[in-house]
Amino acid sequence: MTTQRAEFDADTTVTPAGAGRYAAQLAPGWKVGGGLNGGYQLAVIGTAISAHLPEKPDPVAISAYFLSAAEAGPATVDVEVKRAGGRMSTVAAEMTQGDATRVSVLATYSDLDRFDGDVRTTAVEPELPPREECVGRADVPSYVLEMAPLMSRFDMLFPREQSGWTVGEHTGEGRFQAWFRLADDREPDPLALLLVLDALPPVTFDLGLVGWAPTLELSAHVRAKPAPGWLKVQHHTRNLAGGMFEEDCEVWDSTGRLVAQSRQLALAPRAS
Repeated sequence: MTTQRAEFDADTTVTPAGAGRYAAQLAPGWKVGGGLNGGYQLAVIGTAISAHLPEKPDPVAISAYFLSAAEAGPATVDVEVKRAGGRMSTVAAEMTQGDATRVSVLATYSDLDRFDGDVRTTAVEPELPPREECVGRADVPSYVLEMAPLMSRFDMLFPREQSGWTVGEHTGEGRFQAWFRLADDREPDPLALLLVLDALPPVTFDLGLVGWAPTLELSAHVRAKPAPGWLKVQHHTRNLAGGMFEEDCEVWDSTGRLVAQSRQLALAPRAS
């Protein structure tokens, strides 16, 4: 019996191409605005690093600088080990297309199964309505779907009180919360979390600024392997200034555990 490969896995596949080098084929379905989604690019790079560190396959901390807009098509990821420790290894990686460097990364990897299970947190899990009461992709305006084809790669379900952006309204709070699941019912794992951390619409949509918000820098922390099932994702910003805004993200798994966190600095969409 054969099973169809999940779209995310197919689109993040890498192939060894020499010492520390991996070839990738960036898929057009992850486009948003003027380039490919940053979380998708990070997942491709993360997959290459995992292939390079088979005994430490899980991302723990990643800092990524997005230097130019990636396009669908061939790409190369070069990985260099900076420090190989017993429990963790740190690597530098770059993704290029032709002569253009797209993303530069410094990352720490490990095996999350080896981590201590003790959890002490003051973070509060988002309280979301039942999924059947939320607003999904069918309610998103066509012009947003045209700008962000990647929204067809997964399911996002927003509480109705946070879905005003779908009809041109906004709360001004700069906050989004949503249920999240990859297409094909593909279960989450540490590499998929790299995508999830950058998957929701920019929180500037809730400030009345709708459009592409290219990421300048993103720091991601994967805190645990997620349990199967739907994820809860929360994004918010506190300061938009100088044409830039920070966006903080938390991802919670189906057991109520905080499994990933990130902060990114991005360019704000231009006011229409």
